[in-house]
Amino acid sequence: MISMSAPPPALALTLLAIETSTELASVALLHRGQLSSRASSGAQTHSMSVPAMVQALLADAGLKLAQCSALAFGMGPGSFTGVRTACGLVQGLAFGASLRVAPVVTLVAMAETARQSGAGNEVLAVLDARMGEVYWAQYRFDAAGDGRWHSLSEPTLSAASEVTAIGTPAVCGNGLSAYPEGFARFAKLQRMPDIMPHAEAVATLAAAMVDDDQLLAARDAQPLYLRNKVALTTAERMAAQTGSVHAASAQAAIMPAAIAGAGTGSGEITGAGA
Repeated sequence: MISMSAPPPALALTLLAIETSTELASVALLHRGQLSSRASSGAQTHSMSVPAMVQALLADAGLKLAQCSALAFGMGPGSFTGVRTACGLVQGLAFGASLRVAPVVTLVAMAETARQSGAGNEVLAVLDARMGEVYWAQYRFDAAGDGRWHSLSEPTLSAASEVTAIGTPAVCGNGLSAYPEGFARFAKLQRMPDIMPHAEAVATLAAAMVDDDQLLAARDAQPLYLRNKVALTTAERMAAQTGSVHAASAQAAIMPAAIAGAGTGSGEITGAGA
């Protein structure tokens, strides 16, 4: 069971979050109890646009990366390249700044965004997985109890027609518009097709992980894949021979200059293609 909380963020907490699991890339900064964010579209440019957005957010807040309490990222499910990019970027920055990381499931982040948008405390998140399938999971937010999200259905990959709802949750995500016929049976439920994974929700959920000391060392951060990868990058194939696919993803996503800039706190962050 996934259990994540979303309490009011501590004023002393400074947290940077990256989310690139879809065509929408977003970066959010939680600082002094306030969220600020930037976003851009275009999956092919995430590894270039995200470092620039990180640099801009930190500059606007007058912060250096090393002043963050932790880094967070949307761990998936989502596009293979996207979740690999977020994980690799966060790993590289965390190594350079000696920070720990908070991996947040993208479907929980969608549920949190939906709740903040008026969905209520029961949310079924459905994300287009292409190839006629969706990533989906259902969550309940215990507002009267522990203030945490609890998973009623674990993250799953299936055809839209195979998605099942427990009770009468709000349904959110672009899976609704991608496969309208498959979700026609949910016509009477509240539907929010425009809800997508966003770094602001990732940051909100990650704040609770900081409070609960649920952070990981950068080397232990991993993407969440629900489908076998269609193809491996050259770096991953080479790393697989030594059992280090994870490190290869980080190396491919971050330029050494970016890691050096983050480590020195110079605020100079540059991006490279993954």
